Amino acid sequence: MAAPVSSPPAPAPDAAVAARPRYRASIAYAAVALIALVWMPLRTPGGVTRFRLSTSTDFFAIPTFEVPAAAAVWVLVLVAVGLAAFSVWATRAGRRTGMWLPVVFGVALLLAFLTFAGAGRATVIPLTSIATGTLFLATPLIFGALSGVVCERVGIVNIAIEGQLLAGAFLAAVVGSLTASAYMGLVAAPIAGALVGSLLVFFAVRYQVNQIIVGVVLNVLVVGLTSFLFSTVLSEDPSTWNARQSLPVLPIPVLSQIPVIGPILFRQTLLVYLMYVIVAALQVYLFRSRWGLRVRAVGEHPKAADTVGIDVNRTRVRNAILGSAVAGLGGAFFTVASGLAFGKEMTGGRGFIALAAMILGRWSPKGAVAAALLFGFADNLRTVLGTIGSSVPPQLLLMTPYIVTILAVAGFAGRVRAPAAEGVPYVK
Repeated sequence: MAAPVSSPPAPAPDAAVAARPRYRASIAYAAVALIALVWMPLRTPGGVTRFRLSTSTDFFAIPTFEVPAAAAVWVLVLVAVGLAAFSVWATRAGRRTGMWLPVVFGVALLLAFLTFAGAGRATVIPLTSIATGTLFLATPLIFGALSGVVCERVGIVNIAIEGQLLAGAFLAAVVGSLTASAYMGLVAAPIAGALVGSLLVFFAVRYQVNQIIVGVVLNVLVVGLTSFLFSTVLSEDPSTWNARQSLPVLPIPVLSQIPVIGPILFRQTLLVYLMYVIVAALQVYLFRSRWGLRVRAVGEHPKAADTVGIDVNRTRVRNAILGSAVAGLGGAFFTVASGLAFGKEMTGGRGFIALAAMILGRWSPKGAVAAALLFGFADNLRTVLGTIGSSVPPQLLLMTPYIVTILAVAGFAGRVRAPAAEGVPYVK
């Protein structure tokens, strides 16, 4: 009897699905590189572009240097085109490229654009100041993204980050003004965020209201309440309720004198140093501790977590309030950390950009920080271009951070998976 002919195994359907994010990223790299190739090298005027790495307070000063603008732009853009071509080849061959490719690709295009913008101009492009401004503007986004990571890892959708940032900014300004101490305002900011988070979990966990709807309502509530108090109380007696208080810059001895990175990382306010600690602590504890294991178990499979003795709803309540307090602390950036008085809706939608940073960072603290820095750079870029007298329309500059947000999430985030039980109420 003839042996039965076995049919070849069907290809796994998940293989094609898993390859889609890589194809999407490769197409995005190729499109951006081709646009840069068509636009920048041919439009770059002659002359040189001047860069400066050091600040006047660096112990070892690095002098200003010049590069031939046209040649530098051509080289950098061709590097980006080569990386895009390599990404397409690696994707077709089924090979992974790693994180080095998007990093080098982005740095090459960034330097090409700065060289193009400063070509033939008398102004000097201060690279260290650009990096410092990027970190400064990314600070509230980092706090907001970390808040989203903590909340959503435990299964709570935190759309109310915008309201928590605004509440933190408001209470930091009021308490700082009443006590004439920016540090007291810094202490009050996370309390405001935790109060908003308490309302979120009260409705979402106890009454199982749709978490997205609750978050949107809380955002509107905080905007309306702070605007009302600003118009009635703060504006009537600003010297008492809304006087400016500013956190001092605290340079770390020796470290702040390191060329280039010293002024960027170690010549900051207390809020930025707290951010360093929170980022490192969350990255370690979320993936290397019992607390992190329980948090991720509740967010991925709450029923299984319940069967091993974890109180799912209590864990959700505690961690959602903790995450909201982190967002409230980030709200202090807008007032006491920046030396500004409180203003209506002064957060300007950064809570929603923080949500995009969290998604782009794949619900990881270090990934969220990297994405927030990207958006902070986009926000800082409009200031830099205005300073060097760029011909880019100012309306486009104002749109820059939001355009980058859309492109990053739609084109480069790929296929990301949120925690499985995110937004799903748990009934024991």
